[in-house]
Amino acid sequence: MTTSSLALGFGIGTQNTNGEWLEVFYPQPIWHPKPELVEELAQFLGSDALSESALMQLESLFDQFDYGEVADIIARCVQSKKPCVLTLISAEIPPATVPESYLKLHLLSHRFAKPHELNLEGLFGTLPNVAWTSDGAVDINELAEKQLQARIEGRTLEVSCVDKFPKMTNYVVPSGVRIAHTARVRLGAYLGEGTTVMHEGFINFNAGTEGPGMIEGRISAGVMVGAGSDLGGSASTLGTLSGGNNVIISIGQQCLIGANAGTGIPLGDRCTIEAGLFVTAGSLVRLLDQEGSVVKIVKARELAGHSDLLFRRNSASGALECLTNRSAIALNDQLHAHN
Repeated sequence: MTTSSLALGFGIGTQNTNGEWLEVFYPQPIWHPKPELVEELAQFLGSDALSESALMQLESLFDQFDYGEVADIIARCVQSKKPCVLTLISAEIPPATVPESYLKLHLLSHRFAKPHELNLEGLFGTLPNVAWTSDGAVDINELAEKQLQARIEGRTLEVSCVDKFPKMTNYVVPSGVRIAHTARVRLGAYLGEGTTVMHEGFINFNAGTEGPGMIEGRISAGVMVGAGSDLGGSASTLGTLSGGNNVIISIGQQCLIGANAGTGIPLGDRCTIEAGLFVTAGSLVRLLDQEGSVVKIVKARELAGHSDLLFRRNSASGALECLTNRSAIALNDQLHAHN
């Protein structure tokens, strides 16, 4: 695979009155397009809106290379009043335009790529802050005029949010998932099959779940949650989007993060953090043996990535404690190695 042929997308989107892109919808991205097709499309690629003549030529080319479904989509867009664009991206090169950023976000939500497999450096800066309304995306500087025009027409322009990222379900609805409150899952989230996101759950872009799983808490940017894990109500994970944290947080399989709990360290499989307890990398943790005696006091970062850990708060002393399942022989050896 060359760096220029990771994914190809024909999109239809929204521009402001200056011709600047606000958002792009890619109904059917092509993962690893045929190199021969890519060569033929060179003159149509870029961030400029496609002309009617270009759309007719593209329809023919996609049909010629056996991408009939995409050709049909293009044919339906020939008479569209909305601008269309053809975008080609690679995994290694960071996005430089709104169409490129939106295509990479689509790839994540379509499950073509998992978090951290695409270069998203600078993506946040490429996206404009948009008013997401009942009429679609609106430039912030043009919102007042749009609201006035709607009133003149006898209706109200509803603004659901003002943000750089739209909700995922207006672009992609992955198979086999339940989302109780769709506004709490951003485009660019990766939801594995069997994932349930309850009303207070939140999943950022470049983050998500392997599935199946129950998400009632927050999955921050960059965080991936393993199969069979449960984030309790208002539970939280520290991400890498802001705050200077360069450690990638991941939650292993069959973990439980209790309600109002959280973690700032990666967890292995079958780990539990009791409700109300937030484990940060610098937290002092008392390691306990099977008799409940303190083996050693370490910082939580030293336990990062280990499996079969139970983190709890001693209700008498307030100390943060960690013990293991009796069946976790390897990890018990790890704890006793500090003795």
